[in-house]
This record gives sequence, structure tokens and C-alpha cells, in this order.
Amino acid sequence: MRKRHLEQHYAERIGWLRAAVLGANDGIVSTASLVVGVAAAHAARADVLVAGVAGLVAGAMSMAAGEYVSVSSQSDTEKADLARERKELSTEPEAELAELTAIYVKRGLEPALAGQVATQLMNHDALGAHARDELGWSETHSARPIQAGLASAATFAAGAALPLLAVLASPPAWLIYAVSGSSLVFLAVMGALAARVGGARMGIGAARVTFWGALAMAATAGAGALFGAAP
Repeated sequence: MRKRHLEQHYAERIGWLRAAVLGANDGIVSTASLVVGVAAAHAARADVLVAGVAGLVAGAMSMAAGEYVSVSSQSDTEKADLARERKELSTEPEAELAELTAIYVKRGLEPALAGQVATQLMNHDALGAHARDELGWSETHSARPIQAGLASAATFAAGAALPLLAVLASPPAWLIYAVSGSSLVFLAVMGALAARVGGARMGIGAARVTFWGALAMAATAGAGALFGAAP
């Protein structure tokens, strides 16, 4: 008996991976930048910690709301397209069959074979066939607002907690260096792991998030030092 061939493609992870990477990256970068900026303004450790915790809570809620609203808009568009296709299938089935046939001809099938394939697929699941081959919609890439919102909020909070741990663990005189250095390490590890899960090159994934994180922390440190020095 032949063994069943099971495949797991990286594309199946796109929905939650994108939200998770965005949340973790934003959590580390925004919180570390906030902490470094406040510390550069010569604030006390307690004030730096309060600012960081406030940033964690506000950022996690903002990420959840933003992802939910954004992905919900995508879901609404998908539903509207499916509703239109459903209506066209009920009112113009011949035109829809011809449209699907033309799609398969364009992809390389002979017209006669394309017509047979289109007919069989429409008899099996007409709406599914048009959603997949005309609209480019699939279950793998479908919008999942709640999943995206929860993934972003959870990973943002987890990422934001890392710079705060560095604040607690470092001496006041070394706070800026400890938070900046540890956050860059966290970003590099997170970028490499995200690239590994997504099937990309780990070095590139680590380098790009580390670069932008360093740039963000440098900018906020400069702003904090500038305003902290102002009379």
C-alpha cells in the first residue's frame, strides 16, 4: 500500500506569521526606543519603567485593534467579491463558464480540455472554482481578523517585555547601553527565527530587523537627549 504523501507549505503560515512577526518586531523596537529615549532625557529608572509599561499596554491594544480592523476590511472585500460571483453564477452561468474556460486556456490548456475542466469544476463547486481561479482567493490566504489581532497583540506584548526586563536587570548608569544592546540581540534572533519558519534566509531576516531597530533607537535617543538638555 502506498504511503500518503503529506506536504506542508510555507504559504500556509503566511496569515499568522505576518501578524506575529509584525507584533514582535514592533514590540521590541517601539518599547526599546521609548525606553532609550526617556532614559536619554535623564529620567529616573522608575519613570523609564512606567513609560515602558505604558507603551507595552498601549501598543498591544493598538496592534490588536489595527490588525483586526485592517484584516476585517480585507475580509469584507472578499465577501463582497464572493457575493457578486454567486449572483453572476445564478444569472449568467454560461458567461461564467466561458470566463473560467478562458482562464484555463490562458494557462496553457487546449480549448476543448479547458472547457471540460471548467464544466467539471463548476458542476462540483462553481463558486469555489471562480473564487480560486478568477479572484485568486484560497482558504490558505483568506483573511482571519481575530487570529491576526490576537497574534499581533500577544507577540507585541512578548516583544515589549524584553526591553523592560533589561531595564530591571541593568544598573542605572548602563541602562541605555543594556537596553539597546539586548534589544538588538533580541531583534536579530527574532528575525532569524521568523525567516527560518517562513523558509527564507536567516541572515537576511536578522540583518534587516536589526538595522531598522538600531535606526529607531538611535533616533529616539537623540530626541530624548535633545529635549532632556533643553532648559
